[in-house]
Amino acid sequence: MTQKVDVAIIGAGTAGLYALREVRRANKSFVLIDSGPLGTTCARVGCMPSKAALHAAELWAQRKEQKEFGIQGTEQLQIERQAAWAKVRVMRDGFASGAANNARRAAGEQLIMGRARFIKPTLLAVQTEQGEQRIEAQAVVIAVGSRPIEPDFLKEFKGDYFTTDQLFELEQLPERLGVLGLGAIGLEMGLAMSRLGVEVVGADMAKSIGGIVDPEVSKYALQSLGEEFPMYLGEAASLEKSAQGVILKTTAHSAEVDKVLVALGRRSNVDQLALAQAGFTLDERGMPIYDPHTLQIEDTPVYIVGDANGYRTLMHEAADEGAMAGYNAAKGGQPQAFARKTPFAIAFTQPDIISVGERFDELPIDQVVIGTALTTANGRSRILTQKEGVLRIYADKGEGKLLGAAMVGPRAEHIGQFLALAIEQGMTAHELLQIPYYHPVVEETVQSALQDIVRQSAPSTLPLGLKVMN
Repeated sequence: MTQKVDVAIIGAGTAGLYALREVRRANKSFVLIDSGPLGTTCARVGCMPSKAALHAAELWAQRKEQKEFGIQGTEQLQIERQAAWAKVRVMRDGFASGAANNARRAAGEQLIMGRARFIKPTLLAVQTEQGEQRIEAQAVVIAVGSRPIEPDFLKEFKGDYFTTDQLFELEQLPERLGVLGLGAIGLEMGLAMSRLGVEVVGADMAKSIGGIVDPEVSKYALQSLGEEFPMYLGEAASLEKSAQGVILKTTAHSAEVDKVLVALGRRSNVDQLALAQAGFTLDERGMPIYDPHTLQIEDTPVYIVGDANGYRTLMHEAADEGAMAGYNAAKGGQPQAFARKTPFAIAFTQPDIISVGERFDELPIDQVVIGTALTTANGRSRILTQKEGVLRIYADKGEGKLLGAAMVGPRAEHIGQFLALAIEQGMTAHELLQIPYYHPVVEETVQSALQDIVRQSAPSTLPLGLKVMN
């Protein structure tokens, strides 16, 4: 028997739940299909448990600075690392169960636990514990998420490594940890483990860390964070069995570790949906062709969102895409195109790494002016850390319109949010200078970088940051 609904949503993660919100608002019939476990990637294995681990590590690392401020007895402090990790896992369980309960409440009896595949663009087969169930929908939202990339060379090392999806399932942390991949999550977890006392070594084919593309920001990031554990950068790494564990090695370096965390990125789960057999056109990566402003796949009533499309694999982007696709799926007819928000990414590495708006490697450098400010020239930043950081803001050379920024520095997460708002509003360096900057706050670093932009641009006889009354 085939169940007929207005909208079928495949995947109960962030993107799927936001799509469901719009479908319910439109009072359309639906099913929400998920193969389990319930709970968003962010809550179960990503942004939330990783921040809990970083918080635990920061609390322990603060003892070193406390001694400098006259706090006695810090050398006698001890950490029960496994107890700290148990607390992180308890917090993770709370986030994950909350997300899972949200899915159950939102979908109610229309939640189908099973694995879906396409028979036709609007006809699905769902394999459940009770057998195969068929769903015919007027529109479909694909929100199947992603899974960690595991290269073929890892096959012989089963048991020696774990992925980011498996990290928070560990009951005990290893004494020695190798990290393959030093993008945002690999770097965050490498730093968290190192600060908790695990002996860490990391490797990445990139010459920078945290996904940084601005060379100046990369230089300061390596100065600030590269000293915390050995990082083998700019060449391929391999693994080799050893008597006591596994050896992480490059041509120039090697280290023996107990386990390896594989953080080499993620791949979409769309390959599990039988799209080609259902008549969809796939590109060379096996991905369907879709419009990023409507999320529609070709001219079908099928939409693809979140990690499933791999466009911007961040929680806030998944939420937006889910809402866009859910709205279009429920509305039917010609889909509505939506403007995409300013790109924004943070690595919570303390000092943080941010990227906002256009990236350095996307800029027409001859048409751009770059404002630079060092965190060592900012009073609040100097109180918070002795590490050097830098903010670089990119602006159009003609009008001074803000295009993007990159930074490594203390509390850069707040500066990133501040600049994202300014870029989203289309502000110029002159306009953003005209707001008040309290002293001392880290946001004064923005003020300094903006002043650098204005000085390099068309000069004005007026004082910087002031405007005349009409």
